[in-house]
Amino acid sequence: MQYTRVVFTFEEAEEYQQDLLISELADLGFDSFEQDVQGLSAYIQSDLFDDQALRRLIDSFAPGLRCQYTVAALETQNWNETWEKNFNPLLIANACYVRATFHEPNPAVPFEIVIDPKMSFGTGHHQTTAMMIRYLLELEPAGQSVLDMGAGTGILAILAAKKGASKLLAIDYDEICCESMSENAALNGVSNLRILHGSKEVIPDEEFDLILANINRNILLDQIARYTEVLAPGGTILFSGFYEAPDLQLITEQCNRSGLRYIDHKKDGEWVAARFRAD
Repeated sequence: MQYTRVVFTFEEAEEYQQDLLISELADLGFDSFEQDVQGLSAYIQSDLFDDQALRRLIDSFAPGLRCQYTVAALETQNWNETWEKNFNPLLIANACYVRATFHEPNPAVPFEIVIDPKMSFGTGHHQTTAMMIRYLLELEPAGQSVLDMGAGTGILAILAAKKGASKLLAIDYDEICCESMSENAALNGVSNLRILHGSKEVIPDEEFDLILANINRNILLDQIARYTEVLAPGGTILFSGFYEAPDLQLITEQCNRSGLRYIDHKKDGEWVAARFRAD
């Protein structure tokens, strides 16, 4: 598979600004990122790269972020092997251990999840995924129906399954993510996970007790109304993938318009995860 690397250098940039840029680049199809003191490297399949779209993104980005970028085609290589070298096991809240197949198990931890990333987002290392896992560890989804939107590797749905969820549906617009979810479900012995390729348009007219959506602010704002149509009375929604200001207020206002009540939120760095409930 041929990949293109785009290297960004910044005159001045806060860490949260680079994180926001990564989120926007992911919407353009970039699927892996490396940050260091020199700047940011972003990788995308060459057939998906659109330089004009990238230029429009940079030109319209938040004021104050001044950056330049260079583009280079990369030689074909084993990208999964590259991911494996950089995927370390992760322990969250002393209760959830996330590892790959090539790591040793940790039987002392209540919940162990085996994930082979395959270039898809959601290994638990990003703050947003880790906060969603912490929320799930606090909840009791046993016997509940769960919808996981923008599911990535399927890690959140898999944890919900290990905590006893009776019905699981995971949706992602990326075909690679859907393939990864299927493989990861099998690795974890999860047999009741249904996977759909798409976005809000493929959400079935079913009722869900718990909805998980770790995406980004703009997509969440667009999809909240659809989520509430399928959320059971008294059901819970967990959101992440956005910042505290101004994103949390915007999302809370949209949730209120859709009949959802803010419960609380978690914060890690500039990133936020929030809990809402249908009354």
